[in-house]
Amino acid sequence: MDASSESEPTATKNPTAVERRSEREMVITRTFDGPARLVFEAWTKPELFKRWWLPKSAGLKLRSCEMDVRVGGGYRLEFDVGGPEPMAFFGRYLDVTPHARLVWTNDEGGEGGAVSTVTLEEKGGKTLVVMHELHASKEALDAALGSYDGMGETFEQLAELLVTL
Repeated sequence: MDASSESEPTATKNPTAVERRSEREMVITRTFDGPARLVFEAWTKPELFKRWWLPKSAGLKLRSCEMDVRVGGGYRLEFDVGGPEPMAFFGRYLDVTPHARLVWTNDEGGEGGAVSTVTLEEKGGKTLVVMHELHASKEALDAALGSYDGMGETFEQLAELLVTL
């Protein structure tokens, strides 16, 4: 993956920028057509989150999605990966500020798991989303780089969901 990339802008969609900002940091940025309230709900309600998280082209299915969105609460996502055991991602919420900010851990990586921060800034009916991921080391980020390849598609799926809400 390049150090930074941007999805192709069109007349109907906003570009998603994926940028490596340092040895340990990735930042994904996109403006969505919709209020921060709806973007926050799409990020925190399992029935909505399941509809957009994970690029469809990955060919994976989100088997289950559990979220206890409060400081100290946790989440667990399980994906079908073609075998008998699902692949699980889980962690806990460190900060939950409705319609403005979410911070969570990615504990499946042990103590070296990244910390993700999403901020929402609404202006004129649009919401700027900045997703910042801080990895424990350069090596941890290097190992995770492939997971950022589908972020443009994932955020496009979020944009498509938002117009239906």
